[in-house]
Amino acid sequence: MKRSKFTDSQIMDALKRAEAGLAVPEVCRELGISSATFYKWRARYGGMDTAMISRMKELGAENSRLKKMYAEERLKADILQEAISTPRDGQTNRRHDGYLHPAGLHDLPDQPDGLPV
Repeated sequence: MKRSKFTDSQIMDALKRAEAGLAVPEVCRELGISSATFYKWRARYGGMDTAMISRMKELGAENSRLKKMYAEERLKADILQEAISTPRDGQTNRRHDGYLHPAGLHDLPDQPDGLPV
């Protein structure tokens, strides 16, 4: 993700100056940003202080790290599940009647209860 060239305290200072009555175009001109950037900051950080912004960024980084860990563990679980369900050398998934069944399900009855034969 692209890093901002403005620190959290600079963003908060810009928002507070506009809140104090300075015109938004004037704040934007001084900082060299577009008004869209200013309003994006206000939507994202309005009502926060510098410590809250830092904490929010830390939580975002932790969240992305946890998502990555979950994806890796899920991939490992899928690989293990696939390895467990595939037959070993010399084994087959075919029953004596020729129907193909997943490994480990060879002892199923030919017809489920309640269905006509």
